[in-house]
Amino acid sequence: MKLPSLDELDTFPKLLLHNAANWPDEVAMREKDLGIWNMSSWADCRNAVRSIFFGLKALGLERGDVLAIIGRNRPNWVWSALAGHSAGAMSLGIYEDVLPDEARYLLDHAGSGIVVAEDEEQVDKMLEVAERSGRIRWIVYHDDRGMRKYDDPRLVSWSDLEARGERLAGERPGLFEEEIAKGTGEDVGILCTTSGTTSHPKLAMLGQGAFLTHLCRYLEADPREPTDEYVCMLPLPWIMEQVYVIGMPLLSRIRVNFPESPETAMADMREIGPTHLLLAPRVWEQTAADMRTRILDSGPLSRWIFDRCVERGMRAIERGRRSRIAEWLLMGALRDRLGFSKVRSAATGGAATGPDTFRFFLAMGVPLRQLYGQTELSGAYTLQTGREIDFDTSGIPFSDCRVRIHDPDPRGVGEIHTITPGMFKGYFRNEEATAETLTGDGWMRTGDAGFFDEAGRLTIIDRISDIATTSAGDRFSPQFIENKLKFSPHVAEAVVFGNDRPFLTAIICIRYSMVGKWAETNGIAFTNYQNLAASPKVCALLEDAVREVNASLPQAQQVRRFLLLYKELDPDDGELTRTRKVRRNIVDERYADLIDALYGDEDSIFVETEITFEDGRKGRIQANLEIRRLEDGHAAKALSA
Repeated sequence: MKLPSLDELDTFPKLLLHNAANWPDEVAMREKDLGIWNMSSWADCRNAVRSIFFGLKALGLERGDVLAIIGRNRPNWVWSALAGHSAGAMSLGIYEDVLPDEARYLLDHAGSGIVVAEDEEQVDKMLEVAERSGRIRWIVYHDDRGMRKYDDPRLVSWSDLEARGERLAGERPGLFEEEIAKGTGEDVGILCTTSGTTSHPKLAMLGQGAFLTHLCRYLEADPREPTDEYVCMLPLPWIMEQVYVIGMPLLSRIRVNFPESPETAMADMREIGPTHLLLAPRVWEQTAADMRTRILDSGPLSRWIFDRCVERGMRAIERGRRSRIAEWLLMGALRDRLGFSKVRSAATGGAATGPDTFRFFLAMGVPLRQLYGQTELSGAYTLQTGREIDFDTSGIPFSDCRVRIHDPDPRGVGEIHTITPGMFKGYFRNEEATAETLTGDGWMRTGDAGFFDEAGRLTIIDRISDIATTSAGDRFSPQFIENKLKFSPHVAEAVVFGNDRPFLTAIICIRYSMVGKWAETNGIAFTNYQNLAASPKVCALLEDAVREVNASLPQAQQVRRFLLLYKELDPDDGELTRTRKVRRNIVDERYADLIDALYGDEDSIFVETEITFEDGRKGRIQANLEIRRLEDGHAAKALSA
């Protein structure tokens, strides 16, 4: 479709008014509530944004302020952000599972005086933050269940917000359009948190005009139509979900659908039948693992058919085609079961996706493509074309996006530097970090190592800071090996070590649902995660998975020893970011004794430590962790040396 001109429609609210004026009755969004899909037209969206705008203005929101939003994915989240943009404010999405201390840091740093919260859970979090920070003036909540006994003067219910807004609208009915007209493409619309793998997240300032211009380049590479459907599955504070849920609908009028809950998301997706998908690598990995879990519950014949069809399909994909037999027997039914039958474009990004996971979904007939980008550059700026089988690269850059390899080595590998139309305006209140990130000639240092292949496709190796070298001088990418390990349905997370060490080792977290199902099938008793991970038979099961991965790797990059951790890596413990990226410095520090033990002479290590349960309770656990050795003569020689 022809995209609107950004000469005059250079902000999000201007595009909203444009769409509502020209296609008022066209469906823009759906939200499932109590089993029913409720539709909102473009006119409905404009009216909702207008109502929230007047309410926020009545609370004192001014141009240049920061409006914080925390809660689950739903139209109200998007409308609140657009209402803030209409008032000339910046929106700051906060992940709904953050701890109070994390939220306090972000709110203090941004200076947010108004927070739009979803429900009682988020209100409790914000009240705790407000007690330790004097910046929060108002907490607006949408879901009033459980809120009747709250009497804090900073709390504003949704009905109260609307009532305040109606009074202001009666006094100044044209204020909404006036404020939108004042906005320009130079205005910062979105403050987006960076991943924060090594420190507190930074806030990237994204200008509305630059953001929209960049998305036009994206839509040239991967077009959308008003009849297309997208299901909002990933956290809205993530930059790419805001690309798909805020930017793309405003430009191309793709319909956005909000599932009823995370638990029903996959079933809700089947009802919608999306044409476009964006899922994080961990979601693709979990989807593949869930399929294998269900297969374990089936009969021997079904398991045999599944294994043969997957094997046949993946072999066919390696040759650049699809297996008709696998398609007829299994793959077509699997796509239909997952709700992928209508998918024309599927993407994954935010972290590297293991090539085996990639092969699996391509073999299924899902047109999966890898994209690459950064928050600071308005999200993705490279994408695989889909015209060829490509497991390893992140595709070619969009038009007007320049990518260079800085200071390449003889193999052509160096740091990736980029300039895009969606370049950020710097980090909010952090000029020092901005100066460190940008080169003198305006390129962004991504911190990633990569190279271009003969076809001009960008290949990402790893974070430069994470690329490691053994004491024998062998270089390796921990992330590459970890992704291969995570293709096993029994591995939820893996962290590989070996920098300045004689060989590679790993700490592995089991995928509890899958390993638990396997244990039940094989008559292995267990009571919890720790108990299951400590089972010698489970260790043997994971050893088979590690050996299988080792067989596909050069000898110097093979994992020689591993142990199964007594718990999952958890964002609440600081071990993962909110987008599920490993914080290696935290893992290295917290599990230093375990890492040292992997390079020692003992066959196990005793651990006594404190853990935090999901309900906030703390408890102490004791565990004896078995160290599994897969050493050959090469590793033993390196160790003795």
